[in-house]
Amino acid sequence: MDQNEVKELFKKNNALLNGHFKLSSGLHSDTYFQSALIIQHPAETEKLAKELAKKIKESNIKVDAVVSPAMGGVIIGHEMGRALGTRAVFTERVDGAVTLRRGFSIEKGEKVVVVEDVITTGLSTQEVIDALKKYEADVVAVVSLVDRSAGKVDFGVPRFSLLSLDVKSYKEEECPMCKDGGTAIKPGSRK
Repeated sequence: MDQNEVKELFKKNNALLNGHFKLSSGLHSDTYFQSALIIQHPAETEKLAKELAKKIKESNIKVDAVVSPAMGGVIIGHEMGRALGTRAVFTERVDGAVTLRRGFSIEKGEKVVVVEDVITTGLSTQEVIDALKKYEADVVAVVSLVDRSAGKVDFGVPRFSLLSLDVKSYKEEECPMCKDGGTAIKPGSRK
């Protein structure tokens, strides 16, 4: 599956939106990836996860567990666990901090892949990585369906995405759409 096929899949599922958006990071953009509209289809999600897992396997990266952030990464993380033949757990935000809950744990030295749906600034992904440090996990790779930074965000480990684009985003005070009188909408899950 090449980048054009992934982009077409987002378009077909109305998951690639154009307009004026406020992202989870607080930044504004004219492009929004609503991956939930694809992930609602199990067959599509399975296909995407298998493509991401193939990249991990081709790189000979050993994986003991998959960890993803709630909410956006949970389903694709679960499918990545299935595709890699390992367990999949997720982190949650509690009092502003990202942590493992629900009895989930990671053993010292476990090789972990962090799985995201969309990476923009990398903040959520980095928060997951930081949360795993207290367990002394060995984060071996980061994967995402979409990388809005075109590879600019560095996590210090191999990184794989199915769709990598340089999508512009702006601080609210620098947003050209706001300067033109537009109002950003926030279609994502985090308020």
